[in-house]
Amino acid sequence: MTSHTTPAEAGAGPRPSGGRRRLIRELLLVAGLFAVYKCGRMLSTGRTDEAFRNAARVWDAERTLHLPGEGLVQSLLLHSDALVHTANTYYAAVHFPATVVFLVWLYVRRPAHYLWTRRVLAVLTGAALVLHLAFPLAPPRMLGAAHLIDTGQVYGPTVYGAAPATDTVANQFAAMPSLHFGWALMLALGMIAATSSRWRFLWLLHPLATLLVVVGTANHYWLDAVVATLLLGAALLLVPRPAVRALLAARSVPGPRGTGPVPVTAPPPVTARTAVTARTAVSAGTAATAVSAGTATTAGTAEVVGAVR
Repeated sequence: MTSHTTPAEAGAGPRPSGGRRRLIRELLLVAGLFAVYKCGRMLSTGRTDEAFRNAARVWDAERTLHLPGEGLVQSLLLHSDALVHTANTYYAAVHFPATVVFLVWLYVRRPAHYLWTRRVLAVLTGAALVLHLAFPLAPPRMLGAAHLIDTGQVYGPTVYGAAPATDTVANQFAAMPSLHFGWALMLALGMIAATSSRWRFLWLLHPLATLLVVVGTANHYWLDAVVATLLLGAALLLVPRPAVRALLAARSVPGPRGTGPVPVTAPPPVTARTAVTARTAVSAGTAATAVSAGTATTAGTAEVVGAVR
C-alpha cells in the first residue's frame, strides 16, 4: 500500500521554523534600528554651546507664539511629591516598554498593521535623528530663563546623568523633536486603526499624558511635541496604510439577505478524462439530433407521396 501525504500535512512542517525566522528577523531589525538611532544621537554630544543657543531661540519663539509656559504644567505637578514622582516614573519607564508591547501585539494579532507601524516609526525616528544632529537643543530644565527644576534629579527617578556634558548613556542635548510624544501618538493612532472597539479613541489619553509629563518634568518644550507631530504626519503620508477591510471583503461575496456571505469556489479543474467525456457527450447529442432530423424528413416525404396519390 502506498501512503500519500495530504497538502495540509505537507505544508504543516516548515511553518513553525518560518515563523521563528520571521520573528528573529523582525527583532534584529528593530533592535538594529534602535541601536543606530542611539549611536547617532551621541554624535552631537559635544555641541553644548550651540545647544544652549538653540534653546534660547526656541524659548523666545514660544513666547512670540504666546504658548503657555512649561512652568504652568510643572507647578501643577509640584503640588504633590507623589504626583511628580509618578510623572518621573512615567517618563523613565513607560515610553520604551509600551512601544515594545504595542509592536509585539500588532505582530501577533495584526500583521499588516505591524508592518505599516514599523515603517512609520522607522521614518519618524530617522527624521528625528537627522534633526537631532542638525539642531542640538538643551531641554528647558537646563535653561536659566525658564526657571524650571530638573524633577528627575530632585525627586527621582531619572534616566539622565547629573552632568549632561559628560553623560555617556544618553544625549541630553537632543530635545527636538520629542520621540516620547511622537511614539506615544503613533501608538494611539495604530491601536485606533487596528481595532474596532467604540472605546478605541481612549488610546489618545496616552499621548496626552505623555505630553503633560515631558513638559511638566522640563525635559521638552511645547515645540518639541509640535515638531514630532509634524514629522509623524509626514511619515503617515509617505507610508501607505494597509487596506485590511478591503482584503477581508474580497474573500467572500455577499449572499441573499439573511444567509450571510457565500464563499467563492473555483470551478473544478479540466482534465483529459473530463474533456473526452465532454466530447463523447457532444458527439452523442449530435448523432441523436441527426437521427431525429432524418426521421422527420422521411415522415414528411411519406406524407407528400400520400397526398399526390
